[in-house]
Amino acid sequence: MSRNAASFRFQQFTIDQDKCAMKVGTDGILLGSWAPLLDSQQILDIGAGTGLIGLMLAQRQAAAEVTMIEVDEEAALQAKNNLEASPFRDRIEVVCCPVQEFRTEGNQRFDLIVSNPPFFTGGVISEQEGRASVRHTVKLSHQDLLRSVQRLLTPEGSFCLVLPWLEGLRFMELAKSYQLYTWQKIKVSPSPEKAPNRLLLLLRKTPPSGDVPADGALSIYATDGADAPRSDAYQELTADFFVK
Repeated sequence: MSRNAASFRFQQFTIDQDKCAMKVGTDGILLGSWAPLLDSQQILDIGAGTGLIGLMLAQRQAAAEVTMIEVDEEAALQAKNNLEASPFRDRIEVVCCPVQEFRTEGNQRFDLIVSNPPFFTGGVISEQEGRASVRHTVKLSHQDLLRSVQRLLTPEGSFCLVLPWLEGLRFMELAKSYQLYTWQKIKVSPSPEKAPNRLLLLLRKTPPSGDVPADGALSIYATDGADAPRSDAYQELTADFFVK
């Protein structure tokens, strides 16, 4: 498959993104690098987009099978093309359908579910299609997402996602009504001088016990300013993906 000018090259795979509304970005890279894998063998990515997160998880977990769900036909085709050009093509599949309608053979459940979901829950939807519609929760409300995770996650499985700060706090409270509880949250800030603007969340079906990991913090850049380098923690987290 020929690569194009819109490609984003990582160490072990390349992402073409000219057919997708949502491009390669910090949120997806954070989630794909951070999501705790434990011994997950069956992984589900809800809202695959380009296929970035699914490919990152397949690289990190050599024995895992990854299923990616994408409702947009063009994005699903691009994700499929990206995975077929990767070393992990035999362990990943793309399903084009709404997650609300997704069913597995034999009611199979997943050890790990990840999502970089829509997050605008209010306001006026732009008339322009593409990025604005992907970011809005009309096609996938947070309630529908939580219902789907509750149905598809194994009893001991983990659900990991990334959201903007305020939406993440609201999501944690909403999740409790679907019997999904926050076990870990990472506060992500642009730099140490700035307030957090993202949350990385890990939820499970049982309330956390006293020995859960402490909440963490991560800065993308080492300092504030236009020419600031990436922080050591961010570079360590993403070391297996960015081309040096």
